[in-house]
Amino acid sequence: MGGTFVIEVNDLQKSFNGHQVLRGVSFRLPRGVRFVIMGGSGAGKTVCLRLIAGLIRPDSGQVRVFGKSIERLSEEALLPVRRRMGYVFQGAALFDSLTVRDNVAYSLHEHTNLDAQTIAARVRHLLSLVGLDEGVQDKLPAELSGGMRKRVGIARALAIDPEVMLFDEPTAGLDPTNSKMVADLVAKLGTGVCDTAVVVTHDIELANAVADQMAILIDGQFAATGTPEEVHSSRDPGVQAFLRGEAR
Repeated sequence: MGGTFVIEVNDLQKSFNGHQVLRGVSFRLPRGVRFVIMGGSGAGKTVCLRLIAGLIRPDSGQVRVFGKSIERLSEEALLPVRRRMGYVFQGAALFDSLTVRDNVAYSLHEHTNLDAQTIAARVRHLLSLVGLDEGVQDKLPAELSGGMRKRVGIARALAIDPEVMLFDEPTAGLDPTNSKMVADLVAKLGTGVCDTAVVVTHDIELANAVADQMAILIDGQFAATGTPEEVHSSRDPGVQAFLRGEAR
């Protein structure tokens, strides 16, 4: 697992309305590793992801992304860091009034000086990467299935060649066929498109399919971390209850 640490999280604490969600979460993510954070509903998985992206700030602790501490950065100072990350939201968070083409091209128009022809070719390439053909380009998000919206969300996140991808519950609400398709996509990213990722999920099948390293979040702390084999062999009763499906 050698190489540079892309993300370093140290003793993160976060509360909302007096309820402590994270109670000292720490991890380091080397380049080229897919790290899956699992936990039940309300365990704080999405909070972890939002802290890494700088969308919210911790009460205490440190978040370093690409070697830079981000927890106290202004929105303006955060922008160059965020442009190096792709974020796939749980509901895909596509712009309802924009076509698939314009959703995927949005960040290319905003953050690059590419000409229209180059952007059009890149959109076609990104959609093909996620298994969608040119026929979807003129559709609006409301005309797509849940699985297709998730795949468009992944294509959009990949548009500006991020160095790390952040996935929030990428298979939530999908049927088994679409869940497997999205899991295969996340796994395929590790073969060179964008080989570093943090995935938060309660879906153990997804985690087993894509994780190089994983952690299980219980009561605001990691109850187990390590390779999938190490986590599955944990003797922590809470970890085993989650893995048996009793705490999701």
